[in-house]
Amino acid sequence: MVAGSTLATLVVAALASLFMSWSIGAGSSGSTPFAPAVGANAISVMRAGFIVGVLGLSGAILQGANVTEAVGTELVVGSVLTATASTVALLVAAALVAIGVFAGYPIATAFTVTGAVVGVGLANGGGPAIAKYQQIVSLWVLTPFVGGGIAYGTARLLRNESIPERTAVPVLGGVVGLLIANIRFAALGGDGGRSLAEVGAAATPPIVLPVLDIDLGVALVSGLFVAVAAALVRREMNADQARGQRRFLLVLGGLVAFSAGGSQVGLAIGPLVPLLDAVAVPLPALLVGGGLGLLVGSWTGAPRMIKALSQDYSSLGPRRSIAAMIPSFAIAQAAVALGIPVSFNEIIVSAIIGSGYAAGGAGVSREKMAKTALAWIGSLVLAFGVAYATFAGLDALL
Repeated sequence: MVAGSTLATLVVAALASLFMSWSIGAGSSGSTPFAPAVGANAISVMRAGFIVGVLGLSGAILQGANVTEAVGTELVVGSVLTATASTVALLVAAALVAIGVFAGYPIATAFTVTGAVVGVGLANGGGPAIAKYQQIVSLWVLTPFVGGGIAYGTARLLRNESIPERTAVPVLGGVVGLLIANIRFAALGGDGGRSLAEVGAAATPPIVLPVLDIDLGVALVSGLFVAVAAALVRREMNADQARGQRRFLLVLGGLVAFSAGGSQVGLAIGPLVPLLDAVAVPLPALLVGGGLGLLVGSWTGAPRMIKALSQDYSSLGPRRSIAAMIPSFAIAQAAVALGIPVSFNEIIVSAIIGSGYAAGGAGVSREKMAKTALAWIGSLVLAFGVAYATFAGLDALL
């Protein structure tokens, strides 16, 4: 049985988690993926909001376990995320996100939740998880350079007059097919999930190539995905080049929305993971609850944000939008696989800046870049400080 005071604390934590889920669904993870497609007139605003909600829910259920468990159990050493600590972390993070939304400040959810969880964990006597912090900081620091660099190279490829778009875009479609074949899904079983390529290769005896250390069956299935994806994109491009670009952009938006659900749901429900045993709730049920929060946020709040963002994306054009979305999908999937909380704003903004430099720096403001980076760092530091002080103060009073 759960004591009355503990139950009340759990209810408050669950409500704060639900608010976080809604905020994430209504914010960057719900609005950003389809904004380029709306800007390119590939889909209507309301339909985009509906689809992004469904895909976010699917991603949360199928891929959300890694980041959720990392946020709940790997950011601090020791069993220090009690009901009170988790509630304080969620309330602080939710309050800062709410202030950012209403005041117009770019509060990064990933930085805010990470800072709040680490803050309450250390205040409650936990130790710093140095190895995990090194992973997180490495991805956060590398994201602007890797994402921006890939977007820059992709945009340059699409702008190269010596390479027809009817050739370049299908090649990019093949790259996306390769990524789809090798992303992992928890529902497919195995430790950390299995990929579609691994499932497809399971029917044949494993043959490992000695030099590359790659399963031949996995390589063949991956190659099949590449060929099919490239052929489908080529068919669309040959029928109507402009329509083919828009449809490819629509597919990329769906993949990014799915990845956002798998990545961002952990930020909302991760702090609740240490409390699951007390209420006998399995992790899959928690993922469903967090995914539904993303869904509601996407349906109620995302359309307005999509409409606003699509005006910015429409100035990018389909080629720059495609160049920005491919690395966004790849980096989000890398974060999911590694179980690292990551800011979708950081991923998308970095990719847009990279594609912008390929067009001669069009639309890229260095002042805005600097302010955005400072906002990300400020979100982390502020959340850590407020969460640490709040929990320490409550602990002293109680």
